[in-house]
Amino acid sequence: MDGAGDRSLPEPGSQDSRANDDIEIVVNVGGVRQVLYGDLLSQYPETRLAELINCLAGGYDTIFSLCDDYDPGKREFYFDRDPDAFKCVIEVYYFGEVHMKKGICPICFKNEMDFWKVDLKFLDDCCKSHLSEKREELEEIARRVQLILDDLGVDTAEGRWRRCQKCVWKFLEKPESSCPARVVAVLSFLLILISSVVMCMGTIPELQVLDAEGNRVEHPTLENVETACIGWFTLEYLLRLFSSPNKLHFALSFMNIVDVLAILPFYVSLTLTHLGARMMELTNVQQAVQALRIMRIARIFKLARHSSGLQTLTYALKRSFKELGLLLMYLAVGIFVFSALGYTMEQSHPETLFKSIPQSFWWAIITMTTVGYGDIYPKTTLGKLNAAISFLCGVIAIALPIHPIINNFVRYYNKQRVLETAAKHELELMELTSSSVGEGKAGGSRGDLDNLSPEPPGKEAPSWSSRLKISHSDTFIPLLTEEKHHRTRLQSCK
Repeated sequence: MDGAGDRSLPEPGSQDSRANDDIEIVVNVGGVRQVLYGDLLSQYPETRLAELINCLAGGYDTIFSLCDDYDPGKREFYFDRDPDAFKCVIEVYYFGEVHMKKGICPICFKNEMDFWKVDLKFLDDCCKSHLSEKREELEEIARRVQLILDDLGVDTAEGRWRRCQKCVWKFLEKPESSCPARVVAVLSFLLILISSVVMCMGTIPELQVLDAEGNRVEHPTLENVETACIGWFTLEYLLRLFSSPNKLHFALSFMNIVDVLAILPFYVSLTLTHLGARMMELTNVQQAVQALRIMRIARIFKLARHSSGLQTLTYALKRSFKELGLLLMYLAVGIFVFSALGYTMEQSHPETLFKSIPQSFWWAIITMTTVGYGDIYPKTTLGKLNAAISFLCGVIAIALPIHPIINNFVRYYNKQRVLETAAKHELELMELTSSSVGEGKAGGSRGDLDNLSPEPPGKEAPSWSSRLKISHSDTFIPLLTEEKHHRTRLQSCK
């Protein structure tokens, strides 16, 4: 015990010539007491704990600039911080790297590392990925909240045309903004289904009529329904284009390109029908029109605009390119191997259906994918055995990457629901904060609340969007207030 007492910190304001390596630092973080040694802390002199070694020479002002409280009797530094995070942070002094414990919020842990002045470069790569993912989620929540605030806010300084443009954009792009907007979204969804059904019914021979040349064409009633649907799609696209805040980004968006591809064939066909006959033969015009009609199938992709499930599926497939690549590689290897074996084993049969290895590719594809049309099949015993093995390998090859793809779909779908809920809670918190500031009942006087974010004379009070960062209460661990600092300092001096 005497040796430990000799290595303790000197009195505040005293001059001690002992080496810093022999000093003990006693810290109390959130009620958890920890004894650290100067030779360990001096490895990283820029950190807060290393600064405690020489802080006593500067007196109490220097001490309280580094910690929340100090007990001169026990010579113990007190910190109102997360003890679990602190146990992870001090690993840098022992192992040279920091690992984030499971269950700790990555953003809170980053704030803890900033408080202890430990650089993020010491954080392990696996933990950095969690931090980046959480930061992206918070940015997405902030973006969604900002979009909602932009919709709720009305800038009186804007012109009438600008306000009208915003109203049209919100009316067409945000069905949840009002009841009429929801009705328009449902109507657009129904018209997409109707136009797709009409496109399919137009190919039924019993519903077609003969034109002047004796060729079968779509029924005039179906053409009128399709024309009405195309007119609605065109009006909707033009209104969204003119009301878009960023027209270049709008025009290059994938879903908007799909909208153009859904309505463009109608107008090109109409132009070729009325003007193309003068410049080319009628047969060529009809062939061009028929080819353009096939492009009408693009309108079915418009359903993705109104279906979050289809959007989630698209995102899951985009995130699963690696798994899909593995699936195609497995199938390609299996197709090549089993088609070559099937061709070789079937050559002994006089009525073989395997004429060449490239022709056998088709048999391998339909066998490994469990389709089996029956147009080509093995007739020898070895060929049938090869077919059975290729069937089993195909089932295994297809089943292996399916689980990661499903996981990506479920993870993204749940993440979107969590982000939507978090954005709503964020708005509710901001509304409560705003009302508390207005009533002056947020844990103190109104004057104390005004001092939290003082504004220069002549400036307006901060809006909801400017207080967006303040509302992230789950990512901030508050320190003791200045008043508490002052009070504990006097108590410590006594």
